[in-house]
This record gives sequence, structure tokens and C-alpha cells, in this order.
Amino acid sequence: MMLSSPIIACQGSATPVVVHLRSGQRKAMQQTRPVNSDTLAPDQRHPHDPRLPHDPRDPRGLRSDAPLLAGWLSFTAQAAAGELTPMSVPGHKQRQDLTGAVVAGDVPLYGGVDSIKHADVPLSDAEARAAALWGADWCRFSVAGSTHGNQALALAVGGDGREIVVTRILHRSLLLGLVLAGLRPVWVRPELDQKTGLPAAVAVSSVRAALKEHPDACGVFLGDPSYVGTTGDLAGHAAAAHEAGVPLLIDQAWAAHLGFHPGLPEHAIQAGADAMVTSAHKALPAYTQGAIVLARTERLQPARLNRAFEATHTTSPAGSITASIDAARALLARDGRDLCGRLLRCVAAAKIQLAQVPGVGVLDGPGIEPTKLVVLLAGTGAHGYAVEADLVAAGMPVESADRDTVIPIVTIADDEDQVAAFLDVLIASIEAHRSAPRTPVTAASWTVVPETVLSPREAFFADNETVPATAAAGRISAELIAPYPPGVPVLAPGELITADAIESLRQVKADGGRIAYAADPSLETFQVIAR
Repeated sequence: MMLSSPIIACQGSATPVVVHLRSGQRKAMQQTRPVNSDTLAPDQRHPHDPRLPHDPRDPRGLRSDAPLLAGWLSFTAQAAAGELTPMSVPGHKQRQDLTGAVVAGDVPLYGGVDSIKHADVPLSDAEARAAALWGADWCRFSVAGSTHGNQALALAVGGDGREIVVTRILHRSLLLGLVLAGLRPVWVRPELDQKTGLPAAVAVSSVRAALKEHPDACGVFLGDPSYVGTTGDLAGHAAAAHEAGVPLLIDQAWAAHLGFHPGLPEHAIQAGADAMVTSAHKALPAYTQGAIVLARTERLQPARLNRAFEATHTTSPAGSITASIDAARALLARDGRDLCGRLLRCVAAAKIQLAQVPGVGVLDGPGIEPTKLVVLLAGTGAHGYAVEADLVAAGMPVESADRDTVIPIVTIADDEDQVAAFLDVLIASIEAHRSAPRTPVTAASWTVVPETVLSPREAFFADNETVPATAAAGRISAELIAPYPPGVPVLAPGELITADAIESLRQVKADGGRIAYAADPSLETFQVIAR
């Protein structure tokens, strides 16, 4: 299947990069082209630093370009050699004879990766390297995922009842960011592909219209690529936002690899966005919860970005997570082009093979992130939940499955053999569950037309009560309810509950889907604003 939204070609940057360190220092870096394996010096591309002994825990020799990884390796080596008697947290004291191997490798940033009083120095160094790699001038590493990053950017861009243009297929974390910041959403909805029932991109014209109708809006916050890999015209959105005098913020959680191969779209900063959030643990080989927040500070204040980031981040960041982000960044800088090239080949070959299976479709073409593999099942009659169950039983759990789609996540960690083995099981399962073809059903998450009565913050703090489902229609929702997959809210705090919304949620549940975040997942009762 082909969606119509354009993909922007990857281009370099010739602008100076100014890295805002948390100490207030600025490190000027002239970046004449993207930092990658082609632009690094030969000794930096060498798989092992000849000055250091080989460490099998660092198979590609990344530590010389990854200060947090170097600290983690040193600390864990000392712990393994019995050379540490830490009188600081964490409480397991590097022992595995109490709760077992579950704590193996758990090293704090402060007092582990480096001393409690000095760890900010290698952290700032690592973040500056990431800022330079992505062409930003501000960067922070989060150990609380893109959830935290979205909320930090919401706090950084505005508040006090200001309006902000936001995609309606937003992640739950961004909605709660609006609550924290007191922002009032001006919703923009994506276009829908009628053949697949899946969302395409938010049109630039929709954002322009929203900004014209709401001239006091403080920014534009979009998600791109979408959960199903559809991409939009980020350069066009950046132009529209900047013409209105506001920043463009992008939740790019699923696409930390973009911009590092000519066959991939630009990442958000390259395309002109003022800030982006990306998950190092989704597309890159980093520890779960690892995320990166990046910004250009022409339209965003570095001091406020730092305050917003710290406001909702932990004061006890895991050194293991931050070190893994640093390592993934170093890997992407040196080997990203080669690894992304393999990823592109693997997914392209998979799409060709799947397209030869009768009734199977895949999302492909302009407007689709080329490494995203979305398998369309309606033409086979097979039910996605049944296929998912077979894959789980085979030890191959996937990111998402619903009645009509299965979405595996293929990353730079996968190779041809792994993808081929997965396809064998997937195709066999589809054949085992094949039945009469059907028309795909568009999920309620993609079609919801919200009627906002109260701002998310007003609804969050308002008195609420629980009512039976039969009395919920016409009331104002006090809770967020999202079918999973895809985890996009059908009801959000402050929105009018409609009979259609209740019915669509019930349909998801009847079909075997998960009703996420609801106080009553059975949908027998709803939480509403008290009268």
C-alpha cells in the first residue's frame, strides 16, 4: 500500500552548533556536514582504541568516544574484581547473592559511572557529543523514556493556559505534559488512508489553519513518524510554525536512526524542527527507558529547557541507562550508515517477500518510514491476535497486533537471518489462520473527533465521580482511555463522552484488545467530572 505524504531527502547542515552545557558554558562546534562514519577521522573509525586493552564487554571499542560507557565499564570491572566496597546507593552493593542476577550491571550515574561530585562532567560531555551528532545545540539524556521528554518539552514551550497546536494521535505522555504545563490543546487530525484505515500525516495546511485561527498559540507539537510509520512534511510544518513565530516540537520516539543514511528521511532537527524527543531504546541498542531530548535554542530558552527537564526527571539517574545511550550514540556516529543500510535492505526484502503472499499487504512508498514493517492482514482473513499468539509461542513477540495488522519492530540489531526466520513463522501462521478476506476497520484512535469542554489540566484537578456506562454519554471525561494497540486516546480528560466513543471502546474489547489506562478496563463504569 502507498500513502501520499512526501518524504524529505536527507541533507547535511552547514550551521554552527552551540552546545548549552548545564553549567552555563557553551562549546562552539562547527559542523559542516552530519557526523557519521564517513566524517570521522580514520583512528575514530577503528573498532578498537589501540591505547586500551580489548574488553569483551565493549566488542566494538566504543569507550574511547563514549565517556559514560567508559565510566560504566571501569566501575563494573572493579566490582567484578572485588575491588569495591561501596558505602553508597544502590542498596544491593553490587552483590548478586541476595536478589540474584537481576541487579547485574546496575550502576548509578552519581557515585558509579563517576564520583558523586564529578559525574556531571562526563554526562555533559556525552550530551554535547549527541547534540553535535544530531545538529542541535542543546541535549539531555533521559532515563524515563520519551514520556519524560515529551513532558519536559511541554513544560518548556509554554503554560498558564496558553494554547498549543497538537496532533490528536498524540502519545499519552504528551497529553499528561499538557496537564503539567497547563496548556490548552488545539487539535489537528491526520489524514486517513481509506484503503488501509490507517493514519497518514497531519497536513501542513491543517497546521497553518490552526495557527491562523489561534494566533496566540505558543507552539506546534506533532508526532512523526506515527505509530504505524507514516511520515509528513516536517520542513513544511517548520516553515508554517516559524512564520507564525512559534517553535515546532516533534515526538520522534520511534525513529532515532533517521538522518543517518541517504535512504532514510531527515530527522526532525535536520528538517527544521526546534526540538525533538527520540527513544534510544526503541530503534537503537540502548537500555530500556533510554531517551534523548534535543533542541535548537533560537526559539526555545536553554535555561527553561533545563528547568523543565529537571522538573520531572529523577535525581538518581541509572548510570547503566545513560551509558547505554552514550554507547548507542557512539555506535550510530561511527557505524550508523552501514547498520542503517543493512536495516533498509532487510526490511525492503521482507516487504517483497510478504507482498508475494496472497492477500497480504505492507505499507510502503512515499510517506512511509522505509524501515517500518506494517503487515496488513485483512486480505488474508487471518486475525492479527491469532497470528500474534503464534509468534509469541515461537519466542518472537511483536510490538503490536490488532485484527487487521501486525507490526514487528526491526532495528539495526537485526540481520538477514533473524528477519528471514521471523518471516517463516509469520507467513506460516498467516496461512494457518487464513479465511475469507474482509474489509479493514479503521481504529477509533485514528477517527476520534474530540469535543473539548475543559482543558486537560482543569479536568485533571476537578472533582470526579464514577458513573455506570449507561449514564456516561454526555458527561465530561475525567480519565484517559486508550485502546492498546495503538495506545492513542479515544477519550481524554476534559472531553465530552459520546455514545460512539463508548461503543468503539467496547468493540476493541470484544475483539480482544486491551483497554489501557482506564480506571475500569471492563468499561462497565467511567470516571467523569462531578456536577
